[in-house]
Amino acid sequence: MTLKSLLFVPGDSEKKLAKAESTGADALLLDLEDAVSQDRLPVARGLVLEYLKSHNRQHQQVWVRINPLNTPLALPDLVAVMAGQPDGIVLPKPLNASDVLQLDHFLSALEQREGIKVGHTRILPVATEVAGALFSLNTYAGCSARLAGLTWGAEDLATSVGASTNKKDNGEFDDTFLLARSLCLLAAAHAGVQAIDTLSVDFRNPESLQADVQRARRQGFSGKLAIHPDQVPIINQGFKPSAQEIQHAQRIVDAFAQAQGAGAVQLDGKMIDKPHLTHALRMLATNTGH
Repeated sequence: MTLKSLLFVPGDSEKKLAKAESTGADALLLDLEDAVSQDRLPVARGLVLEYLKSHNRQHQQVWVRINPLNTPLALPDLVAVMAGQPDGIVLPKPLNASDVLQLDHFLSALEQREGIKVGHTRILPVATEVAGALFSLNTYAGCSARLAGLTWGAEDLATSVGASTNKKDNGEFDDTFLLARSLCLLAAAHAGVQAIDTLSVDFRNPESLQADVQRARRQGFSGKLAIHPDQVPIINQGFKPSAQEIQHAQRIVDAFAQAQGAGAVQLDGKMIDKPHLTHALRMLATNTGH
């Protein structure tokens, strides 16, 4: 399933957890990292486990963002929540695919302990939050069958490189962060997994978010992180192909079907080849929810 909208929810907020189910997000990311102070972690872990056990997953996945693996908090996070069978784990601040492999081993052991089918729990790394990570993004390809996608982060990366901001004066991402974004997109394509765009922090600006989503979709991202429930409908709608796009994709598929194995066909006076067919098939599959 392609996850269009992934909403962060503070793991220690009963009020926000209660509201999250009604947001329409494809996945809820219950946060034990940035949104929770360390002294509140025990409370948050308990609330997250309770939510995991009680939430209906039929129409909405529930993931957990743990603390970074290089801290003493990550393993206790996992031990506390795995009994709730999360759909996946969001891995912050990995350096490279070795962190995914380490998390994979932890998950296999805990799945065995909890009677969960081994391999059930997926992994989504936030792959660009430390400076050195940008040099190893190609390592994610083939690293684990649990790898569900790659996403990127601009806030922690700014801290990592000592930048006072990640934006230019016009509000667009500065060059370092555009590089991280592009490399994440390319690494996801190389690994054959979903590319998920980072969050838009200005949640009171729906026009800016809509533009961000349209740009991300054109470039190849198929989902986006959210930090506020109001962002979810805009993201969901923005990653849906239009009726005109679906119609055109179907015409491409039909043209190749009629051409009976030809490598290229003519459509509306233009030559259409196999990459166009692949893109059309992908769009039709996304539209049907696969």
